[in-house]
Amino acid sequence: MVNMTLAMSEELHSKMKHFPEIKWTQIARKAIENKIKDLETLEKITSKSKLTQKDVETIGKKVKLAAMKRFMNENSH
Repeated sequence: MVNMTLAMSEELHSKMKHFPEIKWTQIARKAIENKIKDLETLEKITSKSKLTQKDVETIGKKVKLAAMKRFMNENSH
């Protein structure tokens, strides 16, 4: 098994020490495994896509605009 070193703030380290019963290495390992699974799934989905980068950007802008309008409407009442 390979070892890895993480840098973190003193504040975060202090909070972690408050819970010494937690196996933080296992938490970090599981988080990394989950992120890799998510990225692999995303990679499989996008590898079959016929959208261009420009298509993706256009759709993204439309989604953001629609979300902003919805947010503004919900908060104006």
